[in-house]
Amino acid sequence: MSHEDNVPAVNPLPPVVAALFLIVMAIEVMFYLGNKGMIGGPEAVGWRLAALQKYSFSGDIFDWMRETGRWSFEHLMRFVTYPFVQGSFSQAIFVGVMVLAMGKMVAEVFGSLAMLLIFVVSGAGGALAYAVILNDPVPLVGGFPAVYGLIGAFTFLLWRSMSLVGANQARAFTLISVLMGIQLLFGLVFGLSNDWLADLAGFATGFALSFVVAPGSMVRLRRD
Repeated sequence: MSHEDNVPAVNPLPPVVAALFLIVMAIEVMFYLGNKGMIGGPEAVGWRLAALQKYSFSGDIFDWMRETGRWSFEHLMRFVTYPFVQGSFSQAIFVGVMVLAMGKMVAEVFGSLAMLLIFVVSGAGGALAYAVILNDPVPLVGGFPAVYGLIGAFTFLLWRSMSLVGANQARAFTLISVLMGIQLLFGLVFGLSNDWLADLAGFATGFALSFVVAPGSMVRLRRD
């Protein structure tokens, strides 16, 4: 049998992408089963609310930390934990699917560690912009800012590939333009929240970070 016969029809998921997806969905399944009374007893009904209170990112708490100078781990960890706690089952599905799609493409080019770094740092960057620019008492929850960071990295790949063939690099930003347009449309119909700012900041963080973590980027920076 030739070597080509053993090549899978579909490239397997990088382990880090599969792990992120499983973490997001496992947490959501736990909330769902607890809400249905299938696990955890009567108190399980409030698991999602308890998790949101403990792990969501709060601009008010960030302001309090700045004013008091008390940067406790209990609250700093919210920069990293909030993307893993979704506000609803439908949000978890969307985040999970986007992690699989965008994460796979980014990890296959950048590497698993760089992909994970982009996911985490983009989520933190989105939260920081949400806290610094806005004065919104509504906590930030869900993985969209981190996912938008992966979209930023994917956009960087398109942007760089278009520069190599002399194509119009502005076309690389078509995906983010469409997504933000859809988000604005839904906001006008169902009520606009300020989450879009965190998403946009997550995208910008992922795009900017790609200049550092993309293969060969540090060599080009030192040469320039």
